[in-house]
Amino acid sequence: MTNISSTTTSPLGMVPEELDVLASELEVRFSQDLTSRWGDLEFEELALSAFNAQFQHNPVYRRFCEGKDAVPTAVKSWRHVPMVPTTAFRHLDLVTGDHSSVRMVFRTSGTTSTTRAPGRHLVSRPSLYHASLLSNFREYLLPDVEKIKFVSLIPPPAELPHSSLSHMVGVAADTMSSETHWFVNGEGVLNSIGLRNVLEDAALEGEKILLLGTAFAFVRWLDELAGKELRRLPPESRIMETGGFKAQTRDITKEQLYKSLSTTVGLEPNRIVNEYGMTELLSQLYESNLTQPNEIQAGHTPPPWLRVRALNPTTLEPVAEHETGLLAFFDLANLGSVCHVLTEDVGRVIGGKVHLEGRFPNAEPRGCSRAMDELMASSRVTRR
Repeated sequence: MTNISSTTTSPLGMVPEELDVLASELEVRFSQDLTSRWGDLEFEELALSAFNAQFQHNPVYRRFCEGKDAVPTAVKSWRHVPMVPTTAFRHLDLVTGDHSSVRMVFRTSGTTSTTRAPGRHLVSRPSLYHASLLSNFREYLLPDVEKIKFVSLIPPPAELPHSSLSHMVGVAADTMSSETHWFVNGEGVLNSIGLRNVLEDAALEGEKILLLGTAFAFVRWLDELAGKELRRLPPESRIMETGGFKAQTRDITKEQLYKSLSTTVGLEPNRIVNEYGMTELLSQLYESNLTQPNEIQAGHTPPPWLRVRALNPTTLEPVAEHETGLLAFFDLANLGSVCHVLTEDVGRVIGGKVHLEGRFPNAEPRGCSRAMDELMASSRVTRR
């Protein structure tokens, strides 16, 4: 397993050598078959190696951990690694390693609150991110085909270079698409005529497609159609939907949206897969509708390198399995920033799957607020 005692640096982008070795190991692991869950001890060892590297090479995070007396020699479980709230990404550059190694910057949309500064995630090793997203994407969206036509209501990455969602779809399309069509531009304008023509052609030619979009984009499109049904797509087609369901045009439930989509394009509702992700996490979670089609599916499945817990919003202690709490993620794909992230999303964790219930209402959860105060204090000390 990776030895992280060395502090030498590699010549490329001033990346500490032990960090580079661990990232290379994780890239290989991420690219392997996802059907088998990593053992707890296996994950534990990698998670503690990641924490050690981040403690050594992320000065803001190190001061934060030291303030909690959480140093690598004392932390024996990934569950006890200090969590950074997602709000921290709005105020701090959380980079493990030298800032000169940063290759990409992803920014949050800032749509959840007009008064909050948008966050940003600095990515030092795109290949690690790509290894995690590609294997996960294929497992849950293309388990039965090598390539498929992509029809996207998500803007292309060339027009939204700081969108992690656009980047994800672009990287997946480069590898897995037989042909790619983008029908929403960087300003959010929908080319509904072009979209309809491509869908009609696919239906007439019997060509299966992957239709991708946010809930908001799908609602806008359905509103423009005003109830008009299109030709039925081939039954092997599938839809990836992502995002919340409080659309800017009108409120809609997930069930209502899926029923409308199903009716419009002639696909069964179980051909629609929800993707759950955020800028602060480089891994994504998917529903397993396509991988286990004959079972009743509920919840989002994390990849093997991601662990999720539901926590009490005040104490940040774990809640019982079927109880609702704030969701905290330990994501090994976040090696270049901070792996243990505390979100404001609410849900339950049952049998390892995440059952989303929305976001914490109104004010920031007390536990998140306290963690953010401590982290900001650590940042001020580091900058002196």
